[in-house]
Amino acid sequence: MRRRPTQAALLMTVFLALAGCGSGTGTGTGTATSSPPAPSPTPSPAKTYTDADLSSIVGTLKDSQGRALTVVPAAQIDQGIIKAKEILKGAVFTPPECNVFTDSNSQIPEDSTYAAGTTISAADKTAIVVTAIALKDAKELTGHLEASRKAVAACGKFTAELAGQKVTTEVQEIDAATGGDQSFAALAKESLSTGEAQTSLTMTGIKGNLAATAVKAGPDVTPADAAELVQLIDTILAHG
Repeated sequence: MRRRPTQAALLMTVFLALAGCGSGTGTGTGTATSSPPAPSPTPSPAKTYTDADLSSIVGTLKDSQGRALTVVPAAQIDQGIIKAKEILKGAVFTPPECNVFTDSNSQIPEDSTYAAGTTISAADKTAIVVTAIALKDAKELTGHLEASRKAVAACGKFTAELAGQKVTTEVQEIDAATGGDQSFAALAKESLSTGEAQTSLTMTGIKGNLAATAVKAGPDVTPADAAELVQLIDTILAHG
């Protein structure tokens, strides 16, 4: 069956996207010690976003060719997450500790709101998936990405047997940043036992309690594609 290998490779891309593939590179806030500390101001409440708010933001995005992204309905995202979990539940990872991706990164926190959009280029055989997610607690976002970054560092190369196929993935961090408070980028090369291969570039940016992840996948994706993803992410984070 010709369709199965492609589905398996795309699943690994979604898999890495859900993982966030990294943590922030921003610096923490320093505390002054030269004078007595002033009373702590009442923290501003976190900005809130509904699924509809995030869908509207994603709906304004365009790729580098000027094509508008197609917004994915929330119900369809939920169905995709459930299906991915079912497939990943039976996946066998080598080394075994790399199953951390499925254990901790394949679900969205209950208190979150989210939206996604996609665009496909038949000419260069690429697909872009962009997700926007907001949580009440910004620390939860950074904590999640920090855990993902450690997982990627420990699993720079791993294999996964799923959906009847064996996929070998090599992941490396690349030097690229969004305009957010924190950002991370990684390039993943995925090879199937059938000989089929693809590369995916994943970027994540965080601003406050709002995060955006963009993934571009295709046979000829390179770090040079980061500029296009940065623009998409920064457009979302501008609303943070």
